[in-house]
Amino acid sequence: MDLIADLNLRHRAGLGVARELVYIEIVGYEKWLELGRSQDTVDYLDDLATADPTAADLRAWEGITTKPLADAVDLSKARYTPQYVYPKLTASQIKKLITVDGKCTTRTLYRVWPDFDVETMLTKSIVTVKANAARSAFDAAGGGIVWAVADTGVEASHPHFAEHTNLDLSGLLPLKHMDFSGTSTTPVDEPTDPHGHGTHVAGIIAGESPIKQNPSDPDTWEPERWAGTAERDQQGDRAYSRWQVRKPISGVAPLTKLVSLRVLNKSGTGKVSSLLAAIGYVQEMNDHGRLLRIHGVNMSVGYGFDPEWFGCGQSPLCVEVDRLVRSGVSVVVAAGNTGYWKRGGTEAAINSGLDLTINDPGNAQEAITVGSTHREKPHTYGVSYFSSKGPTGDGRLKPDLVAPGEKVLSCAAGTSKDEIEEKLDNGDGVDYRQESGTSMAAPHVSGAIAAFLSARTEFIGQPQRVKEIFTASATDLGRDKYFQGHGLIDLMRAMQTV
Repeated sequence: MDLIADLNLRHRAGLGVARELVYIEIVGYEKWLELGRSQDTVDYLDDLATADPTAADLRAWEGITTKPLADAVDLSKARYTPQYVYPKLTASQIKKLITVDGKCTTRTLYRVWPDFDVETMLTKSIVTVKANAARSAFDAAGGGIVWAVADTGVEASHPHFAEHTNLDLSGLLPLKHMDFSGTSTTPVDEPTDPHGHGTHVAGIIAGESPIKQNPSDPDTWEPERWAGTAERDQQGDRAYSRWQVRKPISGVAPLTKLVSLRVLNKSGTGKVSSLLAAIGYVQEMNDHGRLLRIHGVNMSVGYGFDPEWFGCGQSPLCVEVDRLVRSGVSVVVAAGNTGYWKRGGTEAAINSGLDLTINDPGNAQEAITVGSTHREKPHTYGVSYFSSKGPTGDGRLKPDLVAPGEKVLSCAAGTSKDEIEEKLDNGDGVDYRQESGTSMAAPHVSGAIAAFLSARTEFIGQPQRVKEIFTASATDLGRDKYFQGHGLIDLMRAMQTV
């Protein structure tokens, strides 16, 4: 079993020596020499031998030098956590380790813990917005609702969308997936996502992977799904890891139909004109509000507001977003990730929160602009440091809401998927990956509104009223209003208010 060996912080020779003594106890003296011994540990052992050649420490290690408990200790993680060592031992080896350590002059171990499986999943963030409760109590799962994702595309082949055929528009003609990222507008039968951002966003809104434990083999889960992440270590280098997904992963509104409107290219960049064209497409499909085929649009895209060009909220993109909302479509927009800056000189630079950083089209009055909070503990951690903060440049309250946006696990596709797979030592694949940003927060709100509309159909075509319901029922996190807006979205409370 994988273990966490908690070291004795009061070891008389110090933590560094205690750490190496545990290495010796586990892998043996010869292996420890190969790992690179420290002079402090050498001096400590020499002092013991000089003081008493039959010291308990030396006697306890007899036999371990030739028959070590294990071949190796995980040093990759241990280098960043000086208090812990991570061996992999059997039950009998654990007992022997404790016995050996107990005979030493000063114990090196404080306690040995199991290295519990940690799963940071979308299932945790849907609990945060109470989507699971609303689904159980009101059957609010997004059935009959269509949501457009204006992004880098959505990978139709991803298994997350197979269970509920979220991307199958065959029964919703004349709706088509569209590509606006090139020089021409192209209908697409099977959308793809060469970047991966849009697929990650779409997986938060809808879809589901019903993973179950195999009753005949409790150590396996079916279907087999893997997740990966890329994080920076204390040296600033990117570290990659992979683990098996052992719980069902669900979008906030798993039954919602999705329309892929690709407006960004493989590099994740594009033009405002592409987004304007996508808005125009939604208007056309909805006959400008006369017949709603698309009920909402998620825009986890944007750009920094520039007052030299337009009044705040008056850019062409903001104007068209407002017009789309007035036609009966809910538009959910990411606030942006520019809510902090590095100030001070090179030696004294610190990251500092920054107001007046809402991105376009988040400045659009009628849009629901979403900031980011922690996926599980929003009351503890408040608003994410990176989340763009209000007020708007002309003094209006934004963001409107906050939702989980930190280390959210959702679908992996395109280059963001390739990045992890190429860096993993064994080159294995991943189906899901962690991402952070207001881009992840916005689709939580999109999914929540889709779920709400599926159970409260009388509010379809009334996006301003829906916005009022969700902002009025949000949970106050006790943060500044220009950081949190009206607070954390609460789907269950929104359902109960009408």
